[in-house]
Amino acid sequence: MKKSIIAIAMAASIPMLAQANPGCGLGAQVFEGKNDPGSHIMAATTNGLSGNQTFGMSTGTLGCDTSKKITFSAADLYLNENMEKVARGMATGEGEAINTLADLMGIQAEDKATFITATKVNFGKIFKGDSVSADDVLASLKSIMQKDSSLAKYVS
Repeated sequence: MKKSIIAIAMAASIPMLAQANPGCGLGAQVFEGKNDPGSHIMAATTNGLSGNQTFGMSTGTLGCDTSKKITFSAADLYLNENMEKVARGMATGEGEAINTLADLMGIQAEDKATFITATKVNFGKIFKGDSVSADDVLASLKSIMQKDSSLAKYVS
């Protein structure tokens, strides 16, 4: 019986899992500071079940800020979940993680070596400390890419 209830609950929450990185709402408040997949799923599920995120966006409460532009980036999500692997790849100038990040950022094969070299040379500017966020890393990385003639075309 327990397995059936769990299966039904999981199936019912599938639409809510599409928002696995909730930025606001009660779920974001309850699970603030957590960065594991389970917490993200529980935060999204909490928001979906209670419908509070819509209220938060309408009223500007629960950490919701509708003045920010809606964006989606696979690179953001990948970096957020693979920060240590990407850092190692940037520091050494090799590895699957840095290659995957380059692919997700749309770096063409002919510019990939330049991208990887730029991340290695500027590692200290990209990872400015132990508590740097994925957003900070991407902002620094994009800033460095803008200064390189062959990489600037990948940064909007």
